[in-house]
Amino acid sequence: MKEIVFATNNKHKLEEIRRILGAAYNVLGLHDIGCDDDIPETADTLEGNAAIKARWVKEKYGYDCFADDTGLEVDALGGRPGVYSARYAGPAHDSAANVALLLKNLAGVENRRARFRTVIALVRGDDMTLVDGTVEGVITRSLHGDNGFGYDPVFMPEGHDVTFAEMDAEAKNAISHRGRATEKLRMLLD
Repeated sequence: MKEIVFATNNKHKLEEIRRILGAAYNVLGLHDIGCDDDIPETADTLEGNAAIKARWVKEKYGYDCFADDTGLEVDALGGRPGVYSARYAGPAHDSAANVALLLKNLAGVENRRARFRTVIALVRGDDMTLVDGTVEGVITRSLHGDNGFGYDPVFMPEGHDVTFAEMDAEAKNAISHRGRATEKLRMLLD
């Protein structure tokens, strides 16, 4: 079994990545390596934040690792919340508040086109590689479903009539932005 560190303390993301990569990989989170650092996400792009986190772990803890950053890009909001998706309603990373603000800002708006985009930075030795994944969809007018996390209850992927939060993990991972980026990551790791 191959061991790799995923630079996250987000339990939902860690579980999702472990399911996608499967039993061939022992994916460790930051807690597993004794990292309780609040790694700064100061870049103004998803690529920049993913790179910051991956390099941080490599430089401070010595592990080859990967890190991701994900953004929800809403057309009617000029691509926002984008890189600030986790902090859209403030620095607390409050998913319910983020979703409530998004729905408030889209009240009365007809164009609800959006996309989720994930960028993964993989650092091995001195080399860094970036991969990404995108899924197109729309923002619903209200919350639907109890699965997933973050904006999943209001994001309906293109070609589907349910939100990510109404899908089981396997169905979501097969089409999601993170699933697509992680499949590219798997090819780099193999």
